[in-house]
Amino acid sequence: MAPKQALPDPDPGLVGGLSGCYSAQEHAAISSALKAPTSNLQNVASSLPIDIRVESILATLIICVGIVVGSENLHPIRWQVWAGKIEREGDAGFIDGSGQVEKNFRGNPYSVLESRPGFLDIRKQRHEFTEWARNYGAK
Repeated sequence: MAPKQALPDPDPGLVGGLSGCYSAQEHAAISSALKAPTSNLQNVASSLPIDIRVESILATLIICVGIVVGSENLHPIRWQVWAGKIEREGDAGFIDGSGQVEKNFRGNPYSVLESRPGFLDIRKQRHEFTEWARNYGAK
């Protein structure tokens, strides 16, 4: 029997954001119900209480910080450099201080394209042409 997988902890920014949205909706519903039907309706956004505004702003900041902190390691901007390192060194080039391969290492990003049957392998054809030219060009 496989062990049960625990549900991931909810993101505090997401919970705060949902709470802020619910508070704003609840405030809008209550304030519109209390107003007389004949009076001019005021813009609800301008009359939101300060605690709902602060809650929403803090939740947005927490979400942004969580996205930045939870993102994967940055790679060189030039894909040629990064892909060249992967091609030359393989996963050995991405070993961290503990001797393990980085958890975000995905290998060659173009391996799907290169492994397609029928994909034109320029390097292989160049090598074959060089061999052919060496063998038959010398005659």
